[in-house]
Amino acid sequence: MGSCKKYVAEFIGTMVLVVLGCGTAMTVGCSAALGGGYVLTAFAFGLVIVAMAYSIGNISGCHINPAVSMAFWINGELDTKDLLGYFCSQVLGALAGAGFLKGVFALADITDKTGGIGSNGLGGVNGSILAGLIVECFLTFVFVMAILGVTSKKANHGHVAGLVIGLTLVLVHILGIGLTGTSVNPARSLGPAIVAAIAGNTDPIKDVWVFIVGPLAGSVLAALVYGFLEKKDEEK
Repeated sequence: MGSCKKYVAEFIGTMVLVVLGCGTAMTVGCSAALGGGYVLTAFAFGLVIVAMAYSIGNISGCHINPAVSMAFWINGELDTKDLLGYFCSQVLGALAGAGFLKGVFALADITDKTGGIGSNGLGGVNGSILAGLIVECFLTFVFVMAILGVTSKKANHGHVAGLVIGLTLVLVHILGIGLTGTSVNPARSLGPAIVAAIAGNTDPIKDVWVFIVGPLAGSVLAALVYGFLEKKDEEK
């Protein structure tokens, strides 16, 4: 029952992330030239993390992101069974969130200003797959490093972890939106891409693998680097 509750929490958290984060992008747009929608979207994603961290953090840890779960698994803080359970719950939550958005926007006849339910893309890097992978790897590295640091027992900052993590997500979005739309979360990218493809827009699904491989690579790198730095610090 305990694991089941964790999976439900991860499903709900990821669904909320997609609905409020991608939904904001769909509503206000993400034009770097105009700026307003760009900043609102960045804060929407970050504030969702803050809200969910204090809502479900004590139940599942509020990963709501396969890249985060991967890092905790590498560091031995999540077993393989829960890793797979989290992955499934997060992807299903993202699909549910994207489906919810698609349904509401269609029902109300609202124009999706992203054209693909807030899907990620390589337009900001002129279609360069390598640039997209590098950007997503780097942004995820920064994001996951912050998570590992603020949630570590040694850091002893659990009471502010949600705020720090949320603001870090805002930070990486401020740069990343104009380049790749900022994924740093394979589930957040996969859900909208699949729903968009079902609805007839297959463009997002073509490069979605970049937003799975890039964030996971950044997560692995962050886990290894943080583990190394923490170990060295303990040896002093």
